[in-house]
Amino acid sequence: MRTPFPASALTLCAWAASLCCATVQAQSMAVPAATAASTASPAPSALTRLDPVVVTGSRVARRAFEAPQAISVIDAETLRSAGPQINVSEALSRVPGLTVANRSNYAQDLQISSRGFGARASFGVRGLRLYADGIPATMPDGSGQVSHFDLASAERIEVLRGPFSALYGNSSGGVIALFTPSATERQASAEVQLGSRGNRVLRGSVGAPLGGGWDLQANWTGFQTDGYRPHSEAQRHATNARLGWNDPANSLTVTAGTMTQPAQDALGLNRLQYNANPRQTTPQALTYNTRKTLEQTQLGASWQHRYNGDSALRDTTLVLYSGQRDVTQWQSIPKATQQASINQPGGVIDFGRTYSGIDARLHWRWSNQANLVAGVNLERQEDDRSGYENFIGSTLGVTGALRRSELNTARSSDVYAQGDVPLSSDVKLNAGVRSGRIRYLTTDRYLSNGDDSGALSYRYTNPVIGLGWQLHKHWNVYASAGRGFEAPTLTELAYSSLSSGGGFNTALQAQTSQQFELGSKWRDVEAAVGVDVALFRANTHNEIGVDQTANGRSTYRNVGRTTREGLEVAARWEPTEQVRTQLALTWLNARYADDALTGAGQRIAGTTPRSLFAEVAWHNAERGGSEAAVEWRAQGRTPVNDANSDFGAGFGLLAVRASHTISLDAQTDLALFGRIDNLADHTHVGSVIVNESNGRFFETGTPRALMVGAKLVAKW
Repeated sequence: MRTPFPASALTLCAWAASLCCATVQAQSMAVPAATAASTASPAPSALTRLDPVVVTGSRVARRAFEAPQAISVIDAETLRSAGPQINVSEALSRVPGLTVANRSNYAQDLQISSRGFGARASFGVRGLRLYADGIPATMPDGSGQVSHFDLASAERIEVLRGPFSALYGNSSGGVIALFTPSATERQASAEVQLGSRGNRVLRGSVGAPLGGGWDLQANWTGFQTDGYRPHSEAQRHATNARLGWNDPANSLTVTAGTMTQPAQDALGLNRLQYNANPRQTTPQALTYNTRKTLEQTQLGASWQHRYNGDSALRDTTLVLYSGQRDVTQWQSIPKATQQASINQPGGVIDFGRTYSGIDARLHWRWSNQANLVAGVNLERQEDDRSGYENFIGSTLGVTGALRRSELNTARSSDVYAQGDVPLSSDVKLNAGVRSGRIRYLTTDRYLSNGDDSGALSYRYTNPVIGLGWQLHKHWNVYASAGRGFEAPTLTELAYSSLSSGGGFNTALQAQTSQQFELGSKWRDVEAAVGVDVALFRANTHNEIGVDQTANGRSTYRNVGRTTREGLEVAARWEPTEQVRTQLALTWLNARYADDALTGAGQRIAGTTPRSLFAEVAWHNAERGGSEAAVEWRAQGRTPVNDANSDFGAGFGLLAVRASHTISLDAQTDLALFGRIDNLADHTHVGSVIVNESNGRFFETGTPRALMVGAKLVAKW
């Protein structure tokens, strides 16, 4: 294992010293810090819920009502009440246009797609840009993970869909950004949660202003589950800290985090196995002891300088980060398959990834309320990747002989500009452009089966334009259009088809898209009503898809044109001070337009044509912060592969929750809470493993699950 912070971090520090202005814009422009009191913390005001302040999409703080984009906010209260705060899938089902499948398998990351972008991922996250406090969780090659997101201490999550996502660079079919607040009062908390099938969560936090403009917040989470299928135990231990400093002209934030996660892998089930017993584990998982270990360490710093006076330059921002991620995964590839071909890379994946980056930008604002943000972004990842046999002699499920050794590097460099200008008192023009280059280099160090080394680069320029029109004080409409870009990941470039001789896949092109959106936003804070509607269409060229899987190697190719079109509706209504309702509805038609293998008209694997989330909640702050709620989540059937030969059936799930806060004294609160997911114990396919070569497509969704907990919060 390498040192947590590679030499490239020293280079970043040198750059930081030479650029004496900077920051974390997102945090400095955030809405007031949410209380970390408890799951049953007092409800935000109707204004905060219906029209929060956002920074994603424009990089300038503005009301969500004014943003000419489809953007949703999950606030701290929702994050705390949606579940044990382990997976973002708990809360993001409330966002229209977004599909987040909890695989109930901690050896594989969540499956996340936005308007069908990212649906092809069989592991990890593809096609979306992920951020935690301004630091990317998406690598330069477009692959990403969310397992290290600290949901328990988050202030909010912002989710951007549509054309303006393209301004975040490669693989930005959508943007998910998490924000952590500064500590505004001295507070410590301890929390315990107990749930079905051995689910256990222990959590502690402390936060305090330190004087002189400094504040500190630190959190620790320990999670453990026995799983609901044999061979699906998992653990996660995470520590995160945030140190902040503010004066009238500057904001400095330093974040650090570590996370470890060992997990067993129950694998998917084929159709016959799922029909016979959907809660079983495939025998190969037990035979080869399939499992995965993950360790991650990350350090980030940001600095903002604000300018006073008559200058149009309002602030400068710098964000830099560096980290290390180590993964070892034992797969179920049969011993005979590995022995049959010298090109087979083994049944154990082992890599150490170092990554780093820097983002510097300037913000101007003029007297006519026009804004301009311009910046430069540099990112790098280096994967020291090895493959081993998963056997020694007759012993299976262990690390054996070396079968692959490579050094994979991806670098990206981007420049961008984005601005808005009022054309009249009611009409505003928004526009931007991002231009960049991604470079890949693979050095093969295992040459007994040939040299798989190679190099490749891609260039792109993404322009975006939008027009917003306020027809009424409660009603905004907008239209936007832009061009998107998604380069292949290092994994997708690793091998070309066996018919072409193997080696680095230099024939694989990047996919591009033209995206269009029409939207309407209605906000009436007095009536406590908010409704967002968006119509969208994306035409994609050179869509990247699976070519073939043989001897444990997956190869990829460009499958032609695809279309994604649909409708999103998000609505909130609070008929009384105690009752609030929420609805999120998505209709998506994502299909191939011309593919020689699948045929035109087939649905894109992993996409869901319809999804619905509805909630009715009752809250009474006068009785110690009591709350009770009913949630309903439903979705249509999901194709498991590009040929649409089978589908994961649609389903509807009911959940209930309740919480109550007791004031023990003026400085101490005790929150009690509980929830039941899948109340009817409905058997369903929670996620599908897209294009799985063995036909084990189906991952059974979680059965009925009870969770109860208590959180003690003390202030001093």
